[in-house]
Amino acid sequence: MSQSPIIQGVGPTQRKGGFFDAPSTKLGRWAVGLGAAFVVMFLINSFVFMRLSSDAPWQRMLLPFYGIGMLACGLAAGITGVIAIVRRGERSWLAWLAVLPCMWVIFMLLGEFLFPH
Repeated sequence: MSQSPIIQGVGPTQRKGGFFDAPSTKLGRWAVGLGAAFVVMFLINSFVFMRLSSDAPWQRMLLPFYGIGMLACGLAAGITGVIAIVRRGERSWLAWLAVLPCMWVIFMLLGEFLFPH
């Protein structure tokens, strides 16, 4: 009687990472990376660009693109985080944390459009 070989990591006993583990899916890692990029860009914007005087000509050209890129990173982090959680079964807390930048960006955009100044 010959037995089929046991394949490790396949079948119902395969366990994806837990809540306190690092992201186990590619989308989860992308979400965390994009969320970290948003946080770094937000901190650079807050502590460097906002402290500069506004009369420099390069700022009028560079900062709108920087801001749009920062917001795009935040939205992309949230969207990929939600896809990783819902469709790929990601359970890492870092993937859940990557949804926060998206919520912040949506909150700021809604505030800008609903209550313009």
